[in-house]
Amino acid sequence: MIVPEIGPPQNGISYGTFRDANFMAEFFHRDMPADPLMGVVPETLRRTPGAVRSLHPILSFAGLGAERIINTQSMAKPLAPIRALAEDQGWVLLLGVPHTVNTSIHFGERLAGRRQFIRWALADDQIVECPGFPGCSAGFDDIEIDLAGMVKQTHIGNAKVQAVPLIEMIEKVVRLIRQDPSSLLCRRQDCARCNATRVAPAEGS
Repeated sequence: MIVPEIGPPQNGISYGTFRDANFMAEFFHRDMPADPLMGVVPETLRRTPGAVRSLHPILSFAGLGAERIINTQSMAKPLAPIRALAEDQGWVLLLGVPHTVNTSIHFGERLAGRRQFIRWALADDQIVECPGFPGCSAGFDDIEIDLAGMVKQTHIGNAKVQAVPLIEMIEKVVRLIRQDPSSLLCRRQDCARCNATRVAPAEGS
């Protein structure tokens, strides 16, 4: 991802403050390692023989036996694989991590009409625009109490493992946001994405 010097207003980003990061940015390719901040599972999956990976330069998905689902993604609809998984009665599996990394909640935000953002990335030997970029996830743990009745959980060693049915979870996210547009936003006063969402909370789904 790269950040320009100027861009659209209320886009949840501080323009002109990422010059060093822009200098280190690389052109996306399918063999690029997954971001280590996501832990070992995404990179292990990407490297597994037979795994497929989508071509989105910021929000790529990878999976085994999931080529049809992976191929639903486009630049305009980066979260489409989550919709496809939900339609297939899929589940979210959180392996020792909280809902703050539950990407599927972002799809519920989109369906509820929550503001989406534009980002830019290096791909195909050019700078490409990436619409539909989701907001901040730091407030997503607030949903835990609302999901209590539908979550299956156990422990593997010291790690809490949670499984949540996608359709029911997404429906809950949509209801929460439509009842209260500030639901699941974080409480940091300096969060550019949450602040932009508060200013213009909805833009249609």
